Amino acid sequence: MRVDLLTKEYPPEVYGGAGVHVAELTRVLRPSIDVQVRAFGAPREEDGTTSYSAPAELAGTNAALSTLGTDLLIAADCAGADLVHSHTWYANFAGHMASLLHGIPHVLSAHSLEPLRPWKAEQLGGGYRVSSFAERTAYEGAAGVIAVSAGMRQDILRAYPSVDPAKVHVVHNGIDIEEWSPNPETSALTSRGIDPEAPTIVFVGRITRQKGLPYFLRAVRDLPSEYQVVLCAGAPDTPEIAAEVDALVGELARDRGNVHLITEMLPRHELTQILTHATTFVCPSVYEPLGIVNLEAMACGIPVVASATGGIPEVVDDGTTGYLVELDQLDDGTGTPVDPDRYVTDLTDALVRMVSDPQRARQMGEASRRRAAEHFSWTSIAERTLEVYRTVLAQQS
Repeated sequence: MRVDLLTKEYPPEVYGGAGVHVAELTRVLRPSIDVQVRAFGAPREEDGTTSYSAPAELAGTNAALSTLGTDLLIAADCAGADLVHSHTWYANFAGHMASLLHGIPHVLSAHSLEPLRPWKAEQLGGGYRVSSFAERTAYEGAAGVIAVSAGMRQDILRAYPSVDPAKVHVVHNGIDIEEWSPNPETSALTSRGIDPEAPTIVFVGRITRQKGLPYFLRAVRDLPSEYQVVLCAGAPDTPEIAAEVDALVGELARDRGNVHLITEMLPRHELTQILTHATTFVCPSVYEPLGIVNLEAMACGIPVVASATGGIPEVVDDGTTGYLVELDQLDDGTGTPVDPDRYVTDLTDALVRMVSDPQRARQMGEASRRRAAEHFSWTSIAERTLEVYRTVLAQQS
């Protein structure tokens, strides 16, 4: 069986959970089947991997148009595959076109949904309508859809009611428990002025509305002054949210002096140091299909305080591996809390409850690593993904 994996992100050009997912899935699938990776970006030397740049004629156009141009180049090269498997809207249209062109089934993995990220209109302008069209067309035409959580499956069926529920399969994201493990080194902390011994809360994520960072920063205002905060936050979606976060961080830095902002993409061996020496990880997302960052923190042996939204409750076992913060949200697609002040207060309370009891936090951290290892290994995820491929191919024959 030859499967072509289509993706915008692939090492070394990875900036989010989808890129991590594709890289790990490729690694565990290749011993079993022929996997050809077709990725956006600069040339790569890895065997079985082809890179694609946008057509020169589309240079300077809206980013969504150049994406579709790249998709067409990818689709042309999928001849000979038994099945194509695309990831995120950037590559979904390539999968759809390859399916039509070559008469092969298209499976797509849902890492997020455009209808549930309306703030992207700020970033893409009219391109958001283009990306929404590309995603909807791909979902409605796909032979199979893989949701990274049961919560994500429900979102898909709400956003695209014409999709047959029987075609939507749940396969969680995974974690490499060996690569993501407790790291006792401290150089990544001390070189940045971070105290490895202080009670510490760590956030990791892009600066986007989805990740809810401004809510956490407002919660920090009311945390005990001895709590250290480390923000591994970069790649802002828009100048507006970048300015909002900068203003909040600046205010906290003046008032507290123990808020550390890291904007560069850290290598894994440095990020595991920061996670390992945290008291807790925080995930204040208002939209999170699964939340691979939570798995990374858990694998490093620290508990998680997170919003009870999307697929997060399928990862964080409330009261055992962390605390879930209830989040009533508007149904307008933005994920905005119905009562933002209440959410910030509840988030603050959960963080204090965790950090003020370090022994309990350590116990939860140990339970977190066990849960990550037992329920989210990439080997089991590869097996479930192959089951989806076989099911789809059997239905097409």
